[in-house]
Amino acid sequence: MTPAHPGPLALVGGAEWRERCTFDADLLAMSGGTEVLVLPTAAAYEHPARSVEAATAHFASLGGTVRGLMVLARPDAEDAANAEAVRAARFIYLGGGSPLHLRSVLKDSAVWQALEEAWQAGAVLAGSSAGAMVLGDPMVDPRGGAFTVGLGLVERLAVLAHADHWSAEKLHRTFGLATGGVRIVAVDEQTALLREPGGLWRAVGAGGVSVYVDGQPAGLDALAG
Repeated sequence: MTPAHPGPLALVGGAEWRERCTFDADLLAMSGGTEVLVLPTAAAYEHPARSVEAATAHFASLGGTVRGLMVLARPDAEDAANAEAVRAARFIYLGGGSPLHLRSVLKDSAVWQALEEAWQAGAVLAGSSAGAMVLGDPMVDPRGGAFTVGLGLVERLAVLAHADHWSAEKLHRTFGLATGGVRIVAVDEQTALLREPGGLWRAVGAGGVSVYVDGQPAGLDALAG
């Protein structure tokens, strides 16, 4: 369940840690610190160290530092030291890769509980691509565009990442499956849907964000509450 006063939340459409992700400077400032804790969990089978290296170079250009936390498998997500590192962080970033792997590693784990606690205590939380997709419930299954179970940090919200690379046919099929008040946010790459601590949602970055409720176009105000 979404808490009343969480920290900033950035749902990034993919292609993270690149020049046009200008919103990262604001997120770093919102954190009140200079360190970003990066979890390359979703890229466990896709050179996770390279993800951390990319984040390190990107945030260095913004005056920040990166600590990579290699939560790559279920035992890592149950490790007490990893959970404590997440709980103490002021800026947590979930990178892209496989949302299904990310979900299986984090679901009901000690690290996930620590992440929720940190965000509820005011930490900045960002997720890109897979990292954004798992935070809602339902979650868009990238294999075909249908819905599956997400981690539910934000309820009745499905994130459609890399929206600028989806075909009109695939988008139409996914929107047609949305019922019961489900909100879909289609987020372009190098773009973020940002939820500020007061609950206001806004689009930032290089591309666009579109909102749909039950498959029909809506505005950002549909995300309130």
